[in-house]
Amino acid sequence: MRRLAVALVILLCFTAAFAADKKAEEPLSDLKFSVVKADGGKPVRNASIILHPVDGRGQQLNSGFQLKTDAEGRAVVSSIPYGKLRIQVIASGYQTYGQDYDIRQAAQEFVIQLNRPQPQHTIYK
Repeated sequence: MRRLAVALVILLCFTAAFAADKKAEEPLSDLKFSVVKADGGKPVRNASIILHPVDGRGQQLNSGFQLKTDAEGRAVVSSIPYGKLRIQVIASGYQTYGQDYDIRQAAQEFVIQLNRPQPQHTIYK
């Protein structure tokens, strides 16, 4: 019984070490963002860029983080694992942007154009 327990512990240690090695080999990407106004191309400062991993079914995972653009409308993040990523951009006075991307390159750049809010239509007058 004791030998079985020792063998099980050794097996678990090898499994954990293999999983750690596999995680360390996971390819990572560096992402650059430029957020600009759709009408004119001027930078949008202090826009929030929210990044969420997405699973195979298109469901947003609970992990993620937020970036803020600088005065030139730029933000940079490093070491993002390859895979599906939901990118949302929120800025005061602009429509919210959202899109899913498949990250498969060591470096990727995104230019996101934000639109002003559109007039709402109503049947009530």
